[in-house]
Amino acid sequence: MSSMEERGEVGVAAAPGSSGGLGVGAVGAALETVVGGPSMQEEVGFRRGEGLGPESDPDEPPPKKRLRLPEGESGKLEERLYSVLCCTVCLDLPKASVYQCTNGHLMCAGCFIHLLADSRLKEEQATCPNCRCEITKSLCCRNLAVEKAVSELPTDCPFCLKQFPRSSLERHQKEECQDRVTQCKYKRIGCPWKGPFHELPAHEEECCHPTKTGTELMGILGEMDQSHSRELTLYNSIFSLLCYEKIGFTEVQFRPYRTDDFITRLYYESPRFTVLNQTWVLKARVNDSERNPNLSCKRTLSFQLILKSKVNSAIECSFLLLKGPYDDVRIKPVIHHHAFSNDTNETDYVPLPITDSVECNKLLAAKNINLRLFIFQIQK
Repeated sequence: MSSMEERGEVGVAAAPGSSGGLGVGAVGAALETVVGGPSMQEEVGFRRGEGLGPESDPDEPPPKKRLRLPEGESGKLEERLYSVLCCTVCLDLPKASVYQCTNGHLMCAGCFIHLLADSRLKEEQATCPNCRCEITKSLCCRNLAVEKAVSELPTDCPFCLKQFPRSSLERHQKEECQDRVTQCKYKRIGCPWKGPFHELPAHEEECCHPTKTGTELMGILGEMDQSHSRELTLYNSIFSLLCYEKIGFTEVQFRPYRTDDFITRLYYESPRFTVLNQTWVLKARVNDSERNPNLSCKRTLSFQLILKSKVNSAIECSFLLLKGPYDDVRIKPVIHHHAFSNDTNETDYVPLPITDSVECNKLLAAKNINLRLFIFQIQK
């Protein structure tokens, strides 16, 4: 039986047009076709096939099994995943929930809500920025696999610049990072120091605020008491209103409508409801009826309370709006006062006390706005 070397020699000696063997030229052409070119052929080769040619050196080390691309060309896996898992709107990695359209394009929660809010303001159907398919809260769903994948991707701590999985970064920043920004424990008596956590013990040993005189501390505590007194006044006022004889509350549902102007404007209105044996209506508007609120990054809602019943004498009331029982929007309670009569049956538009534009977008993106209204009738 002939050896592999003998078979190789027969293959070399065979005529190019004969069918008895495969020539070196054919081998080279086949390798170029399969592995992509002569340079790849030189790298891959055969362990024994290297001996086919007369110029092969048996003392050479065995060739590499696979050609490795330079790191600059291939890139890191994390960097490639960033471009795959990022939001199609803001092109950033989602920090919380991830939504997808019916064709699978990803959107972070903030951009998804913003698209729905913009469509409500422009009276258009919200569409995916990539494929223009229809998007709604019912059509789009969360992609839990992407959320988990993003939570495991590494990210840099902004304080110590070390890399951690996104799922553990928040705990690291609050509890473990030695370079996180912290405050002196004497800040309650006026120390303004802020610095890295590892410098905190040294500062607190040298802090001069514990040695301040009582007169100096009283001035500092007086400024702090003013901010606390405002919060205390609000809650005391609410507790006082709860002691009134006539108190009414109801769930209010704002529905979107359009004005009859040439350029229509979005406004909200509730169905008529009865509280304290009177009929009422609530209206709301966006950015105080600004002409194009969709072009503004800052968005607000303001509302007014309207008495629809006819009354024999003026009714002096206090009222406030809070979030509904199933909403997650944050609203700070603010008490308003008005004396309702047949001539003054509408309050002025007052701001809905939401914290920021993000909360406003949440309300605009919803099909309806659900809030809870409290009315307290002041007895004369």
